[in-house]
Amino acid sequence: MALYDRPSINSALRDSEEEEGPESGETQPLLSTEEGSAQCCSARFNLAFLMFLGFCMVYALRVNLSVVMVAMVNGTVTQPIGNSSQAEVCPKHSSPEGNSTNKGPPGVPQYDWSSETQGVILSSFFYGYILTQVVGGYVSDRFGGKLFLGLGVLCTAVLTLLTPLAASLGVPYLIALRAAEGVGEGVSFPAMNAMWARWAPPLERSRLVTFSAAGVSFGTFVALPLTGFLCQSLGWPSVFYIFGAAGCVWSVFWFTLVSDEPRSHPRISKSELNYITDSIGSQGSAQGWSVPALSMLGSLPLWSIVVAHFSANWSYYTLLTTLPTYMDQVLRFNIKENGFLSALPYLCCFPVGLLSGVLADFLQERRLLSTTAVRKIFTVSGMVFPAVFLVATAFIGCDYRWAVAFLTVSSALSGIISAGFSMNHLDIAPRYAGILLGITNSFGTIPGIAAPTVVGYLTAQHSLSGWRLVFFISAGINVFGALFYCVCGTGQLQSWAREEQRPGEGHKDRWAGDC
Repeated sequence: MALYDRPSINSALRDSEEEEGPESGETQPLLSTEEGSAQCCSARFNLAFLMFLGFCMVYALRVNLSVVMVAMVNGTVTQPIGNSSQAEVCPKHSSPEGNSTNKGPPGVPQYDWSSETQGVILSSFFYGYILTQVVGGYVSDRFGGKLFLGLGVLCTAVLTLLTPLAASLGVPYLIALRAAEGVGEGVSFPAMNAMWARWAPPLERSRLVTFSAAGVSFGTFVALPLTGFLCQSLGWPSVFYIFGAAGCVWSVFWFTLVSDEPRSHPRISKSELNYITDSIGSQGSAQGWSVPALSMLGSLPLWSIVVAHFSANWSYYTLLTTLPTYMDQVLRFNIKENGFLSALPYLCCFPVGLLSGVLADFLQERRLLSTTAVRKIFTVSGMVFPAVFLVATAFIGCDYRWAVAFLTVSSALSGIISAGFSMNHLDIAPRYAGILLGITNSFGTIPGIAAPTVVGYLTAQHSLSGWRLVFFISAGINVFGALFYCVCGTGQLQSWAREEQRPGEGHKDRWAGDC
């Protein structure tokens, strides 16, 4: 594995360096962070903070249904047991609230939905989410991400307000509404990448992107227990009204305070503007109408991100959409406890993600490790270690204390990938960062569609053996993705992503990956 193999983003590889190999292709970055270190009131930090709040809203709007589903479904409906033994279902445990099954005030509607139906409803968001990934990345790279990220959250928030109405009309209407919400949110991550390609200096990239994306964990942590509280005190419809209104308020601040690029920001200082533009150079410019599609299709480093993204998202979406169900059906927590304990893993994931970004930048600034080495170490650590604790969860049975502990540690360690493959798009092709994330996140959305449905079928009998298989599958997919990325990934700027290419250059490093 090369110790330092990525050139500065604003300097092209020399022909001789390309011929000698990746180790010789590394040049000293043009500017150090001391010349323009991120201050708390800088324009790029303010952008990161608003993005952080935005992704808090994105995931609050996305995950609330996972807990609300427990309150929406009539728990007195008898589920089929089939050939499973009743002994496989965990007994109730003592808790401070006496295992209260209160799911809200009287008069709140409940529905007789089977486990399979619940799985389809939970996965329906991703039916629409997958449709706008590549398109969102393309238009964000071309025109800037401000409009598309803002509209995506605003449209999702408005649709969230209509969720109780859709549920009352029937399952098909709720599925269609959730799919429409997915269409709105599908542009969010590609738009974020497109904006940071123009805003993030290379040596601050890890911390700025991980701080922005940390809103995912923090928003999930806040949303899940708040959802449980609102369901029990005000009824589950209140969740959608309050979260939807909050998303609309955030959109007003976003459209008022944010600019697509430093040059168009009305309040940025001259020194910060010069630091950002000089650090990023021409690679921060908008792409043209055409993209090197064939070179992308044949790029092994890009496919390594695809595989890692798919694999990590399988376990992530498995827990995100079905952990409240596991807490309810297997560990037997009431809805208020359910919301808090389901959120606990994301509280721990939040600081891990932030620290990973800071550590990754430190290792690169001090030239202790190359970009390639950093991305691979953080990816493997953030996928293999969580898999170990998922397997451990499968073996502890009904011990709810260890189950919560293992799932919390597993999710917390997965935050390490924030400085791994998650931002590798900005390394290999910053000019196309939006569309590349759209491509990889399209594949990463497939687990969001498949995992809840698979879990619904595997756990239809509410048995420990079904959930055991769920954890085994997630762990195995995680390990495979980590190994594939370790073999095929790279942190080098790809030749097809440079602003100016010589004839045939786009194919030269098509299969360039290293260990």
